Amino acid sequence: MSEMSFEQMLDETLKTIHNGEVVDGTVIDVKEDEIILNIGYKADGIITRSEYTNTPNVDLRTLVNVGDTIQSKVMKVNDGEGQVLLTYKRLAAEKGNKRLEEAFENHEVLKAPVSAVLDGGLSVVIDEARVFIPASLISDTYEKDFSKYKDQEIEFVITEFNPRRRRIIGDRKQLLVAKKKELQKELFEKISVGMTVEGTVKNVTDFGAFIDLGGADGLLHISEMSWGRVENPKKNFKVGDKLKVLIKDIQGEKIALSLKFDETNPWLNAAEKYAVGNVVTGKVARMTDFGAFIELEPGVDALLHVSQIAREHIEKPADVLKVGEEVTAKVTDFNPDDRKISLSIKAMLAPEEEPAE
Repeated sequence: MSEMSFEQMLDETLKTIHNGEVVDGTVIDVKEDEIILNIGYKADGIITRSEYTNTPNVDLRTLVNVGDTIQSKVMKVNDGEGQVLLTYKRLAAEKGNKRLEEAFENHEVLKAPVSAVLDGGLSVVIDEARVFIPASLISDTYEKDFSKYKDQEIEFVITEFNPRRRRIIGDRKQLLVAKKKELQKELFEKISVGMTVEGTVKNVTDFGAFIDLGGADGLLHISEMSWGRVENPKKNFKVGDKLKVLIKDIQGEKIALSLKFDETNPWLNAAEKYAVGNVVTGKVARMTDFGAFIELEPGVDALLHVSQIAREHIEKPADVLKVGEEVTAKVTDFNPDDRKISLSIKAMLAPEEEPAE
């Protein structure tokens, strides 16, 4: 029996490896673009930058240290230079795919930061396995710009899993819809007509503002924004404003809101302030051919009839008055039931002298 050479004896003590085998190794050197591992084989293992991470041009010395233990997969036992070519990224992706498959089957909610914003949606990576979230499944509301999601951690579920076709689809929208339904149910269980609640202005239109009540939106119509007139809601409110609003009505899932609280109703003490005979001051709010409407305070208008503007005959109020002009007049009639007040400037004028007989 012939004696074995030292090289043969060394080969006997070292394990054999095959393509596709998973091996553990210890980092013995790290360069900018490759990692060298001792894998207990006669040749060292090499992991190139592209086989370690999907991040381009990253310096591997910032990610890996000598002495670290890395599990990797054999791509080639001999890369042509006597070294074993390994991949960390692909093994991690396989593990990630297994993780995603389990999440898909169990309808598990996953959480991960957005790695890239693409034309058609978002890309998320879990254990080197890539998940695509289409634009239509990102939000339950229309969004034009998705750049705000870059690096943001989001929750989603896997709705389609087909790694062979590289098609792993995530859905964030259904989680948002489910959460809103839950919050909506909780909100409707605790609110009722007449309650005062706090909300946030979500959107402002020409006819009113939509207020987020934390589970459902309520409409604050322009006619309910003030006891007085509101010409343009966009001048009075902006998105993000916090408001305390009155729940005026609930019809199914529709909530009507108001800022016209009973305790601030200007007609509560109007009888005293605008009693017949009192002299009051207000501004011309609008005019018709038969008279001018004077705003005495927000929510309280009075009619100054054309015949009560002056002693002399006036064809129409616009001949002597203009909108926004301040006028002083005497209250000649007060009707609390119909909320009508009549004014007269003529009643304040000194009576003309009686003509001599």
